Amino acid sequence: MTVPPASASAVSDSTPTHDPDFRLPVAEARHPLWAGVDLGGTEIKVGIVDDDGRTLAFRSEDTLVELGPEDVCRRMGTAVLELAQAIGVDPSAIRGVGLGTPGPQDLPGGFIIKAGNLPGFDGFKVRDRVAHHCGRPVTFANDATAAGFGEHWIGAGRGKPSLLLLTLGTGIGGSIVLGEETLDGANSHASECGHVIVDPSPSARMCPCERSGHLEAYASAKSIVSMADEAIAAGRAPRLAEARAVAKKGRLNTKIIGQLAREGDEPSLEILDDAARWLGIGITTLLHTLDPAIVLLGGAMTFGGEQDPVGGRFLEGVRAEVRARAFPLLAERTTIRFATLGGHAGFIGAAGKARAAHRRPSPTTP
Repeated sequence: MTVPPASASAVSDSTPTHDPDFRLPVAEARHPLWAGVDLGGTEIKVGIVDDDGRTLAFRSEDTLVELGPEDVCRRMGTAVLELAQAIGVDPSAIRGVGLGTPGPQDLPGGFIIKAGNLPGFDGFKVRDRVAHHCGRPVTFANDATAAGFGEHWIGAGRGKPSLLLLTLGTGIGGSIVLGEETLDGANSHASECGHVIVDPSPSARMCPCERSGHLEAYASAKSIVSMADEAIAAGRAPRLAEARAVAKKGRLNTKIIGQLAREGDEPSLEILDDAARWLGIGITTLLHTLDPAIVLLGGAMTFGGEQDPVGGRFLEGVRAEVRARAFPLLAERTTIRFATLGGHAGFIGAAGKARAAHRRPSPTTP
């Protein structure tokens, strides 16, 4: 299998990179310091960064949602304090804490409206409880929005005036950064890019949100696995069937499908090519709406990145669909590439959101 040649929207060698294992010595840090917390259904990530976004300390731990939201918030707040202690700084040196959680949310109210994989968090004042336990002001954000802000601050979108990030995982999250602000919306529901309509037909695939035709139903990890299962049921994918039979709990995932594609399995390649095509359709709509300077694809489903045969083919499939459908000027000038911060984007971006909130001018009375 050969990877198609890179398009005009390929990455330049000057694109900033992030080493997830790098820890800046406190003596070299630029103050003030900021903390970021990324809350997920299975894992909590907490880090402290300096004013340039460089990581001083990081740790992760199991969410343990079964212990209840108050216990989770206590451990998130305590983790910030313990990391500060571990690097020898007083908690007062941390000017603010950013908290990213799954949505949908009420950002002004500081709570998750429907928590999904965080049972017990519906309506729970997560922002205020974390602030209580760490003793620092907390800025609340959607987790995908935070990841996009991280990429804007120190990642692949650094120096760009605007950015669109799609996080590809079980679902599809979105982040829109314009200038130094994220687009949150009047109802805290902006940037739900996974729910852009790409197929209005009566036979459209059903999205996990129980509405049909959404991008997430065609280009998320869950939808790709569903397509693979359908190919197996139709008798068109013998190698996928064999892989599923020996997979953990008898379930496929995108890593398995990606590996079979890497080995040249045609049904696996067709499924990923189809997902890339749908993703390109959704991105085209967003380009015509937002006109961002750069579009980034992040999350767990990047198939090894652009240098990998499957990752490169997937990315080029997205770009090709955009070139075929978007206004020529947009297709030519908009960079489309993979994000660079990986799993650290959430906590770094959350810390960046706290920094941006602190630096934002206070309203003045005329």
